[in-house]
Amino acid sequence: MTAPRAARLVRTFAAGLLVCAAALSVAQSPPASDGAGVTAPPPVPAGVDIAVVLPLDAAAYARAADAVRSGVLAAAEAAKSPARIRVFAHGEDGVLAAFEAATQAGARIIIGPLLRDDVKVVATMALEIPYTIALNQIEDAATLPARLYTFPLSIESDARLIARRIREAPPAPNGEQGVAVVASGTPLMHRFATAFTAEWRSLGGSVPMAFRYDGTAEALTAIRRELARDAPAAVVLALDGVNAARAKPYLGSLPTYASALVFEGQLTATVRDLDGLVVTEIPWIVTPTGPEFSGLPRRDFPSAALTRLYALGLDAFRVASAFLDGPPDRLAFDGATGRITLEGHQLAREGRFAVFRDGTLVPVDGAR
Repeated sequence: MTAPRAARLVRTFAAGLLVCAAALSVAQSPPASDGAGVTAPPPVPAGVDIAVVLPLDAAAYARAADAVRSGVLAAAEAAKSPARIRVFAHGEDGVLAAFEAATQAGARIIIGPLLRDDVKVVATMALEIPYTIALNQIEDAATLPARLYTFPLSIESDARLIARRIREAPPAPNGEQGVAVVASGTPLMHRFATAFTAEWRSLGGSVPMAFRYDGTAEALTAIRRELARDAPAAVVLALDGVNAARAKPYLGSLPTYASALVFEGQLTATVRDLDGLVVTEIPWIVTPTGPEFSGLPRRDFPSAALTRLYALGLDAFRVASAFLDGPPDRLAFDGATGRITLEGHQLAREGRFAVFRDGTLVPVDGAR
């Protein structure tokens, strides 16, 4: 497993540095003691309602998996759920064995897998599985088994939401309604830029101006000249936080948008260069004191990426609970990761718009 692949996963799901934790079952009895006169622990209740299948035993993904696990169990505890929940940990290439174990344990619903490659494995193996809420997506959703649903923290959903917001905004003072996209060459940012462009065109927008970002002052100055000449209605930055901070000062007063991946909750010497940048972020981060989160325990993580995964676990438990008696006819709620709706075999998610002001990320009034 290469380091770049692990880094890409952490950024996509919204994870950065990974926290080590052991895979725990909420219904696991301790080993019996050999000491005389010691009362044996009570037996473990038979059966599992919700199985949580995560790569807790894969070193590259353990912290990301632990954040999700913690969210699921925290939501269950806060809801005082009677559902019997058990965590099935697996390492790399161990997802099929974990699914088999969860199925043999009688799980009514499975939360997982977390990794895109693991979702693909489960989707293509034609397994007899319970209803499953996968925490990632695959390219060809048409190949999903009948009992598998996807609930990803995808960068593509951020891109589509930004495209709709720009399209619905009033025209620029010069009447221009075009957009420009400044993108780096990373696979993740390529996906973001591609998803934005596809949604923008589907809404009737013209082909965006496209600029390749290389970070040099000469290239950024050239982009500034081009934008001054054509003056688009908005600019979309398909960049991470460091590169977005470098590019933003060259864009002047043009409305500028980016994904949540520019925000990691860490103030740096250049964070004020992001002032005015509008991003999509999860409500759990943007509006942490929202009434919809009353009673849900908060947990501190070393990065916003892991916080997003914890929030994904919170919402995944709520989704799984709705599936215990089979897929609901309708599902819509305001969750920690955004507005969640069931659309076919996908749990669609709309984040919240926020803007950098004085180096701090604050909600955009009236935006979802």
